[in-house]
Amino acid sequence: MDAANEATLSVHVTPGARRNSVTALKEGIWYIKIAAPPVEGKANLELVAYLSKTLDLRKSNLSVLKGQTSRNKLVSVMGMSRAEVTQKLTAQMGGEQIGF
Repeated sequence: MDAANEATLSVHVTPGARRNSVTALKEGIWYIKIAAPPVEGKANLELVAYLSKTLDLRKSNLSVLKGQTSRNKLVSVMGMSRAEVTQKLTAQMGGEQIGF
């Protein structure tokens, strides 16, 4: 797959939220709330599932590259350009972009 169809996202995850949501984009970092607790990888699985649904991609196209046990993660997205990812995630937070 070429570079036009892959993106790497810096994500700050807040686990244990009421519902999954994209809350902000600050200095190139996506802030995402996840409903799953940060126990036994559940938040990571829920993050991948949420991004899969939001970006309309298969779960296998997403992976957490770094930060499996941290709130700060590096997520790989295959099959979509960074511009497309930005457009879809921005739409989830009502079109607001902060510091991008």
